[in-house]
Amino acid sequence: MNIIELRDFALSLPLVTEDTPFDFTTLCFRVNNKIFAITDTEALPLSVNLKCNPERALELRAEYSSIVPGYHTSKKHWNTIIIDDSINRDFLEDLIRHSYALIFNSLKVKDKKALLESNPEISDILIGNGS
Repeated sequence: MNIIELRDFALSLPLVTEDTPFDFTTLCFRVNNKIFAITDTEALPLSVNLKCNPERALELRAEYSSIVPGYHTSKKHWNTIIIDDSINRDFLEDLIRHSYALIFNSLKVKDKKALLESNPEISDILIGNGS
C-alpha cells in the first residue's frame, strides 16, 4: 500500500476528515475530530501510527518486526506500522478499522448515538474491531 492508497482507504471510512495540524507532511485522519491515524506523506518507508487495544498491540509487536511502539504517541495505546512486504493490504485495512473503531467507541454516548443514527454503515466497522 502506498500513501495514496492509504489516504483513499482512510477517507473511505464514514465521517473521516483529514488535516495537517503539526506540519505540512504529517497527515492526520480523524473521526468526529479525534485522530485515529497519523502518517508522514514524505517518509520512506511509509509508516502509519494507529491506535490499538493495549494487549493486541503487544501481540502484534511480538509477531511482526515492522510493528513497533507508536512514534511520538502513547506506547501503550499506539503502534507504528512500517508498511513493508510483511504487512499485506487486508491486514493493514483491518488495523486501520480497529483504530477507527477504538476512537469512535471513545466518543461521548450522545455523540456516538447521533452519528450512528445518521450513518448506520459505521456499525459494520465497529463489529469486532472496537472491543
